[in-house]
Amino acid sequence: MKLTKTLMATSALTIAAAGMSFADGHMASEMTIVSWGGAYSASQQNAYHDPYSANTGTKIINDESSPEAVAKLRAMKEAGNVTWDLVDVEAADAIRLCDEGLAMEYDPDELLAAAPDGTSASDDFGDMIVSDCFIPQIVFSTTFGYRTDMVPAGTEAPTGACDVFDLEKYPGKRALNKQPIANMEWALICDGVAYEDVYDTLETDEGQQKALDKLATIKDQTIWWSAAAEPIQLLADGEVFMASSYNGRLFSAIVEQSQPIGMAWDWQMFDLDGWVIPAGLPDDRLARVKDYVMFATDTQRLADQAKYISYGPARMSSAPLVGQHATLGIDMGPHMPTDPANAENTFVNNYSWWADYRDDLDAKFQAWLTQ
Repeated sequence: MKLTKTLMATSALTIAAAGMSFADGHMASEMTIVSWGGAYSASQQNAYHDPYSANTGTKIINDESSPEAVAKLRAMKEAGNVTWDLVDVEAADAIRLCDEGLAMEYDPDELLAAAPDGTSASDDFGDMIVSDCFIPQIVFSTTFGYRTDMVPAGTEAPTGACDVFDLEKYPGKRALNKQPIANMEWALICDGVAYEDVYDTLETDEGQQKALDKLATIKDQTIWWSAAAEPIQLLADGEVFMASSYNGRLFSAIVEQSQPIGMAWDWQMFDLDGWVIPAGLPDDRLARVKDYVMFATDTQRLADQAKYISYGPARMSSAPLVGQHATLGIDMGPHMPTDPANAENTFVNNYSWWADYRDDLDAKFQAWLTQ
């Protein structure tokens, strides 16, 4: 933390003297940061972008292309023109980008600040560093929201993923992400496959078909979403009864917007999200990115993001600093996916497995959707 504050102060003093970037011209004066938009990007803006820009004078350009990050970075490499400086992706996509040489490998103890007590970044982030290119930021989950005013009279509210498959008990439209991740795992779990056997089952053609057959039971009642804002809007408009979504988006709709939506946590899908730095950036842009990442991943900054959205910080030293919502004053702990009351049955995404199988299963899933 002391090192981070020293770097921030040095940057700010130099900016004030130079009026732009570092006086020696080795650090770019602007950067393009790619993320997911909505409540999540707003939390990054408040916790990271605005303070960093205030300290350094750097112009930050926001791009909301994270859902297409892998395809777009592949295209940029092919064209020889990488226009992004820092990209927010899920862990499995970070592994793919690293394996393909599209993301830069880094040394955590050089790029990231140590914890306030001196614990190294590599120890503080620990197992969250799932790839040589992945800079962990948050723990989040994909789970389900439902319309509280559409629960049939005399019926208990949904509790989790398997209720989405029960059209008799909970009639109405559903909304699911237009990709295989989470949907395939939920389908198998809710069709009786043991948790520990899910990925072994998905490695076989028979297992993949089993998952698709289970999803087929609700296919004609499902609206498939691509952008993270869509399921929240579908729920808000009452167009669907249940929808998969990111827990932070649901928190924003329920707590900040007072929508008639409830959370169904059972079999929430735990996942990691963080930064990758595109490979091959020019020196001035890379220097700016490194300066930003040192700032934005320190212990206090990761805890600060949790003031704005219910995602858990990815480094251990940040967790005790998570407090209240920045404007509502409510305790954020009970709204985190990791809270014991929310995490009785959780499914942890196998990032490495999806990095290996994602392209093939994407193609199979999209073909199934058109049938």
